[in-house]
Amino acid sequence: MPNEKIERVIAFVQETAEKFGGSPGSYVFRNNVQNGPDDENRAYFGFVQPDEPPSGAYHDFSLILIPGDAGQKWIVGLAVGSSGFKNDFELATFPGLRRLFAKIVDVENGFCKSDFSDIETKLPNTFARRPDLQHLSNTIDHYSKFFSACQIIDDPENEDGRRIVSAFLAAYARTRDWPSSQAGRTAVESALRACSRVEADDPVNSVKALLMERRFIVLQGAPGTGKTRAAKLVAESLNGKIFFTQFHAETSYSDFVHGIAPDTESNTLIYQKKSGILIRALRFAFENFHANTVLIIDEINRANLSNVLGPVFYLFEHKMEKSHVEIEITPRFSIKEIPKNFYVIATMNTADRSLAVVDFALRRRFAWQTLRPTAINSEQFFKDDFDAFDEIFSWYATSDELSLQPGQGYFIASTSDEMTNRIRYELFPLIKEYLQEGLLRSAKEEFNSYFQKRIDQSLFD
Repeated sequence: MPNEKIERVIAFVQETAEKFGGSPGSYVFRNNVQNGPDDENRAYFGFVQPDEPPSGAYHDFSLILIPGDAGQKWIVGLAVGSSGFKNDFELATFPGLRRLFAKIVDVENGFCKSDFSDIETKLPNTFARRPDLQHLSNTIDHYSKFFSACQIIDDPENEDGRRIVSAFLAAYARTRDWPSSQAGRTAVESALRACSRVEADDPVNSVKALLMERRFIVLQGAPGTGKTRAAKLVAESLNGKIFFTQFHAETSYSDFVHGIAPDTESNTLIYQKKSGILIRALRFAFENFHANTVLIIDEINRANLSNVLGPVFYLFEHKMEKSHVEIEITPRFSIKEIPKNFYVIATMNTADRSLAVVDFALRRRFAWQTLRPTAINSEQFFKDDFDAFDEIFSWYATSDELSLQPGQGYFIASTSDEMTNRIRYELFPLIKEYLQEGLLRSAKEEFNSYFQKRIDQSLFD
């Protein structure tokens, strides 16, 4: 007699696939369960490519479920057929495929390979040898190296189990381009959001929390991600004194800390001592120890930091206790520690590839938070254009290239004409420059198609 629970789950899976735009012509449904879970027979059911046979070994990515018996765990996963790749190898190399599944895999009860084109490396023992999966040990051993992403399910019929199964199926549906209607696309996106581990967060809140813990932080990200805006909002929220400066290639110790400068109003050449913004901010913090003092350093990586900071660099330790070592900053100003009411928020543009790598000593002394492009709720925000860029970068960009994605600030405009001009005169030249430098080459046709449809311009004229 067929296992009634498995039959119900199969019905749910097939109904969900139809809701996501899947049809018998877009897949072959495999049912290798027979009368119930059978570990020796390596039971599974799920979807394979439409050109594959209904049984036996198959190629390329599939979406499968491995059932457990009553009260036992199940597994849902993206797996390559035991015959290996036929048409999906290029798909496996796209970073976006891994990112798509990584967002829905719970790392405590799931696994996501670092390389989806790898069908030689088995599942780690920390997953494969879990005590609660021993009833599936033979099945896992057989398919171990073919899993790209998988998740343990307590019960595929409860709310949580259905949510996980739906999310994996939605990711597979998107990968296979099943949705052909807006209803199907909406259903896929809804299922993915319901299981996504990436939570939208107000960057101001997270930046403030990090600043309170570490005192010295760097906000890094591509242009338009709101780094300077977040720095100013966090500084203002502390209700204290704010000092602001922007570094550039010629910024020196004399500019930032202390030096001498000619008196331009004197009739004779006279040099006077000049306190930089760091000294002014520190003096204020010492003299007003009940008031928060925030120094914002915009574009911190544009200057030679070792030269600009000098011996003061030693004092930037968020847990440093007062010591017997006294740093002389100016002839009449020496300190043993930076006051506890003194904070630094620096910003760094990760898309500025002409800049040198930041000193490891600076990285150790500062906490680093990355601000990524994020959709915003505003009538002046052109979400369709933002989504188009976000999708291309998410699917094609390497980890390093993700830092080049234009932020949400590029997609804010008062009118459609203003947005069109922004695309034509800002985003188009930016992407063309990236491609000329050999970046994002795998996405060149996607970008070219977008610009041709949006502004009737080709990247390759």
